[in-house]
Amino acid sequence: MKYKIGFTAAISEEDTIESAPVITAPRSNEAKKSVVQIHFPTRNMTLAYYNDKFDLRRGDLVYVDGKLEGLRGRVVDVAYNFKIKLSKYQRVIALVDTDVHGTFHLAGSHFVTFDREALPQCKARTWFKAPDAEDEEYVSGTSDEGAFALDNLKDMKISSEIAERGHEYYIENRVRYICIDGTKGYAIVEGTEAYEVEFEYAGGMISKLICGCFCSYNCKHEFAAMLQLRETLEIIEKNYAAEYAKTGYFAAVCKGTLFNFAIDGKEAGSITL
Repeated sequence: MKYKIGFTAAISEEDTIESAPVITAPRSNEAKKSVVQIHFPTRNMTLAYYNDKFDLRRGDLVYVDGKLEGLRGRVVDVAYNFKIKLSKYQRVIALVDTDVHGTFHLAGSHFVTFDREALPQCKARTWFKAPDAEDEEYVSGTSDEGAFALDNLKDMKISSEIAERGHEYYIENRVRYICIDGTKGYAIVEGTEAYEVEFEYAGGMISKLICGCFCSYNCKHEFAAMLQLRETLEIIEKNYAAEYAKTGYFAAVCKGTLFNFAIDGKEAGSITL
């Protein structure tokens, strides 16, 4: 039996849950200077920061500069009446875009969408990683050597220890996000930090598989991503083949991840079941 979840800005008496909250006014594009209290769960700390770039609200997820740069925090309080000495305060440098609009279908442990605009790679990345600094440089290399069939992951030629650990990551739903656009694939696998996995997929074959971790060989993050990809494609083929064929695109996001980012902390909005 098929179900779908739709996130929408419109409220329908027939389609939405009875307790659907009232939609508030849209966020302003203009920055509102404020001093915000931000909680960082990984450090169990709440600190004050100066904001002059965004219209921040309670529940927003942000990144800051200073000693906690790179860690995601949640705004727990906003003050607009203040007088501070700027040299004493670090600043908010990025606001995480958690607005999601589109139709998501059930796909095992994940939700899947075939709409490129619903949850694109660039948006999902900010849920886990701070924006790159302007002077940040990347160097990568890829080769068709080591290509393998997705239905035969033994050809990845990884050790039993790596395979076992990657399987644990897969079972624990650490593949938070995975997508394919044409032949280009991308995944976010969360370990000690969020790692980005890139690959190409065509004709059942995986090639140019790389991970942003420090391993110089096929790693547990890659193996977990391949297991999740195989499961997701099997579900799509069984239930949503026409939708996938129409767009040549899918993005799958872990159920808990979608709710943690798109719903948790929001004071208003609606979901359709």
